[in-house]
Amino acid sequence: MATTLTLKELSKKEDRFTHGHRMCSGCGAPIVVKIALMATDYPVVISNATGCLEVSSCISEFTAWNVPWIHTAFENAAATLSGVETMYRSLKKQGKMDREVKFIAFGGDGGTYDIGFQSLSGAMERGHDMIYICYDNGAYMNTGIQRSSATPLGADTTTCPAGSVIPGKLRSRKNLTKIMAAHNIPYVAQASPSHWQDFAKKVQKAHEIKGPKFINVIAPCNRGWRSKTNDAILLSRLAVNTCYWPLYEIENGTTKITVTPKQKLPIVDFLKPQGRFKHLFSPENEGLLTQVQDEIDREWEKLLKEAKTD
Repeated sequence: MATTLTLKELSKKEDRFTHGHRMCSGCGAPIVVKIALMATDYPVVISNATGCLEVSSCISEFTAWNVPWIHTAFENAAATLSGVETMYRSLKKQGKMDREVKFIAFGGDGGTYDIGFQSLSGAMERGHDMIYICYDNGAYMNTGIQRSSATPLGADTTTCPAGSVIPGKLRSRKNLTKIMAAHNIPYVAQASPSHWQDFAKKVQKAHEIKGPKFINVIAPCNRGWRSKTNDAILLSRLAVNTCYWPLYEIENGTTKITVTPKQKLPIVDFLKPQGRFKHLFSPENEGLLTQVQDEIDREWEKLLKEAKTD
């Protein structure tokens, strides 16, 4: 059962993802991992797709992980963990293991939305008892800030550079959270490190549900977003309050909005602190900026209706 954690309780918990890793100062990904691992007291086994988190948290014999951790390729974090979870079930069935162990895969949007989507979809369809957590920073940050299918409309990246030819990315981002819900798995959610109690509750709830679960978490990258190194939580909160990144869950097909902004802010409040969107504020790109706002409004209204209907 999900419970509300307090900062005092968290301060007493074991640090399962320690200091000393090489993630960039102010990176959102390690915040996401720390919250996810502190949310539960279950023994956990981690599968980690290649990406910023993997290459920076385990270098040679030095690691920041205080839990069993498996480095996988970009494309097979979910497949690897599927095998481990299957072996675990077999050992329990044979009476060789009686501990209750949980399984979590971590991957960035490149290793989740794109390269790793096939193995993720397969693991969900087969019904493995695991949580897949995507830390979504909106591009292939580890290899040079190239666009991914999670990159927002209008964003400037090294493979869709804003200039005289194109005004940044011309296509909208993939809604992977809804795609995972379409797999008819028992639990899907979106979360944000700015609302850490909401995120922790979702992790706790997911662990108590048998079968495959997916949680998509926004994870600001100041390097790729061209923002300040101390604004990961600020930008995460703005993403929620502008409804760019709504916080909701879909449990057994029922949609629930878990955090409703007291005041829905305009999307420009989220875009302005990020250098990757500065070109959108030029007069010639006014239409694209309007398109971004219209798309967010449309998706938010759709989500409200889905939650109301359910």
